Amino acid sequence: MEKLTPLEYGKYYHIYNRGINRQKIFFEERNYHFFLKRYAQYIHPIVDTYAYCLLGNHFHFLVRIKTIEEQLAQQSLTSDNESESIPLQILKTAEVMKPTQQFSNFFNSYAKAINKSYNRTGSLFEKHFGRIQVDSDQYFMYLVTYIHRNPQKHGFVKDYQTYPFSSYHAIRHQKNSRLKVADVLDWFSNVPNFENCHTSWHNEQQIAHLIGNDFD
Repeated sequence: MEKLTPLEYGKYYHIYNRGINRQKIFFEERNYHFFLKRYAQYIHPIVDTYAYCLLGNHFHFLVRIKTIEEQLAQQSLTSDNESESIPLQILKTAEVMKPTQQFSNFFNSYAKAINKSYNRTGSLFEKHFGRIQVDSDQYFMYLVTYIHRNPQKHGFVKDYQTYPFSSYHAIRHQKNSRLKVADVLDWFSNVPNFENCHTSWHNEQQIAHLIGNDFD
């Protein structure tokens, strides 16, 4: 089992979790949309999101935790035309969201809403969410591919390209979204190479250390 350490500012991570006792966390289509809305509310302010996939009993995200300076700039503590770095005294006194706690708040918020909606009690997710640091451009590309192919791997669909609850189509068609679409395509060089990498690469052993204990 991978060591669970606090998320660090400025670093890339594979974030994942599953339902308690492998149970569902999404019971109908509206749950997927609600989950993404809560993600936008709680998590978008503190991360850049590059890829995701939501499945019946688990999910995957590839993110970069925004730096303290990026969070503060986002909160309009500096003006758009300032070129100087944020003063240290502001960094010390301003309210900055702690990423590990914010993810926990997000999951708790979603779980409480699901419990209320479906008249259930108890935990919805496994106790701790998985987080593994992504430490190279090559691993980044492999992980994007792995995340998008996950529905096919687990038998949700015969072809990952038909699955509706992942970031594959938004990136492929360069849709306007909260995703860092342009950055992902820069890593793959272009859309045709993005597509080709998804259809031609199948060796999970290359990123076994980034997958963790993936879920059946």
